[in-house]
Amino acid sequence: MSGDPKGASKGARAKHGPNRRDVVAGAAAISALATGGMPVQAQAPAEPPAPTIRAQLVVNGSSRALDLDPRSSLLDVLRERLALTGAKKGCDHGQCGACTVHLDGRRVASCLTLALQADGRNVTTIEGLSPADGSLHPMQQAFIDHDALQCGYCTPGQIMAAVACVQEGHATSPDQIREYMSGNLCRCGAYVGIVAAIEDAAHKIRQG
Repeated sequence: MSGDPKGASKGARAKHGPNRRDVVAGAAAISALATGGMPVQAQAPAEPPAPTIRAQLVVNGSSRALDLDPRSSLLDVLRERLALTGAKKGCDHGQCGACTVHLDGRRVASCLTLALQADGRNVTTIEGLSPADGSLHPMQQAFIDHDALQCGYCTPGQIMAAVACVQEGHATSPDQIREYMSGNLCRCGAYVGIVAAIEDAAHKIRQG
């Protein structure tokens, strides 16, 4: 049998035009060129902005009206919205105490406290601890006097917790101080100085 069947097939395609397979292959090649050879992915629709809730916080004696994302932590609002960066973000899980602030006079881990929980309440940070005349709080001075800090990252939270420890009546002995300050970690290991500072400041605070 003479002739080339493959050649005949090509000739038939040339005579009658491209078939379905040729069209699909050409479309795929054009699509690959248009996307740089990468597959086209459908884009997820943009998420709508989270609704906000109006809240009134009294921070270090100043009333602040804020529109808050209900999911925002008090720590993030203090640091990112109010530029009060004394409270530190350490573990962000309530385990290190670096973010300790006072809420209505009670110490709280601000990373675990929703900002909306402070609506209408008094928040005190390390920036608001000193007297209005600019002098240091007795606990701040005691931390300096007893060398109760090294890198200083945990120090604001340590001082806020220490003040609360004294106000709660839990600073009557070194063992009691260690127990009630156990939620505040110092990775530099300045615990001996911290206990001595709290004992010293507690005596001065009780004397007024």
